[in-house]
Amino acid sequence: MASSYVTDESGKYIPATQRPDGTWRKPRKVKDGYVPQEEVPVYENKYVKFFKSKPDLPPGMSPVDVPAGKAQQPSKPDSETNLSKTAKRNLKRKEKRKQEKGEREVVEETRNELEKVTISEPAVLKDGSENASAEKAKKIKNLRKKLRQIEDLQQKIDSGEIKQPTKEQQEKLGRRKALEEELEDLELDL
Repeated sequence: MASSYVTDESGKYIPATQRPDGTWRKPRKVKDGYVPQEEVPVYENKYVKFFKSKPDLPPGMSPVDVPAGKAQQPSKPDSETNLSKTAKRNLKRKEKRKQEKGEREVVEETRNELEKVTISEPAVLKDGSENASAEKAKKIKNLRKKLRQIEDLQQKIDSGEIKQPTKEQQEKLGRRKALEEELEDLELDL
């Protein structure tokens, strides 16, 4: 509702209004100092007020001096000479992480391509059973999955993410050679 108050000898009040269904709302008395909910200003803490009151330009610079369409942006140092030791170290770490991420993506892409090349759709015989080559393809896929899990586990141990491997994890690492040999045998049979 808009703040259209009516004042008479009984005081200030919101007049009666008609609802869409035809019924009437009663007039409501309003006490002095009442502010409707819609008109109450939104609370802002001191930090929000500070940043809203902060000028966009540095002190002493007029808006005329700023080229049109160019907002002030924090300048990034072009060279590493004006960076602190910590900032330089952080930059090196960031670049190293980007390189490692790129290498991991390349390895995953080649792994996915290899899986696509060797695995084919299972052939179904007239009686509905799958033939031997389809079963071998499934077994190869499962063996590759197990080997991938072992590689991931080994990487976690090497990187220090897993400090003390459990008994099951050690057994899994011990089965790697046998799984690789079984995979080679199956691939030669196909």
